[in-house]
Amino acid sequence: MIVRQLSCRGKSLLHAHLKDMARPSSDLAALREIFSEAKNIAIITGAGVSAESGVPTFRGAGGYWRKWQAQKLATPEAFSSNPSRVWEFYHYRREVMLTKNPNPAHLAIAECEERLSKQGRTVTVITQNIDELHRRAGSKNLLELHGNLFKTRCMSCGHEAANYKSPICAALEGKGAPDPDTNDAQIPAQQLPRCEHEGCHGLLRPAVVWFGETLDSDILTRAEKVLDSCDLCLVVGTSSIVYPAAMFAPQVAARGVPVAEFNMENTPATMRFKFHFHGPCGTTLPPALERHETEQT
Repeated sequence: MIVRQLSCRGKSLLHAHLKDMARPSSDLAALREIFSEAKNIAIITGAGVSAESGVPTFRGAGGYWRKWQAQKLATPEAFSSNPSRVWEFYHYRREVMLTKNPNPAHLAIAECEERLSKQGRTVTVITQNIDELHRRAGSKNLLELHGNLFKTRCMSCGHEAANYKSPICAALEGKGAPDPDTNDAQIPAQQLPRCEHEGCHGLLRPAVVWFGETLDSDILTRAEKVLDSCDLCLVVGTSSIVYPAAMFAPQVAARGVPVAEFNMENTPATMRFKFHFHGPCGTTLPPALERHETEQT
């Protein structure tokens, strides 16, 4: 699959010229019939599904934290030059996420996975989100392409671990305000989050995939297997512009598997898909995933 050639997180300005392609259907009954027979369902999710929980997407005109474009902070270079500023940014995001909850789309996905698992059918979530809302909703088969906001990785020993401390370190308490007039805290590196694994004390970083970094090869391999074997694919709240995830669903569609897109707007990949359902994911997705009349109770 092409994911091997596009394993670095970033954006592409190239989109295939799509012509002579039928407009996607919005026939829910038709999708439901396909859903009733599907044995292996892949669900690809992006920032749109979490936006309905009030999670900042840091996209478009609102994509700023203080005076910096958020994507400029999510890089290895930004962390190397100013780890205090980057940790303030991620501390803010962690604290915000502790106030948010899964929405009906997250819950519908998790309920569907649990229900179908009892029928010998699989649902796997492949998410670009780092907010853990899928896990909190109850999803078990979850592949986090871009890492997890509540995990850290040591810059010295490489140890990775879950971390739900609030604040993550004493020096960050009360820091991270997003207001453009807020000054950097300029926290000394020794007071930033440090590794507690076997007395290492190395500097910790968020265990997320920053722009310009390569996605975890094990996660990619597992995602590839899911996409190769699925007989139905749903694309939920993703802009289809961040690679390599933007190529996942079009690859599935190219081998003849039905793909349904749920989004507030059309995306560069919309015309490749069999279905498109316009509107909030929390409204459009649950009816698609609810128990089908052919399912055994």
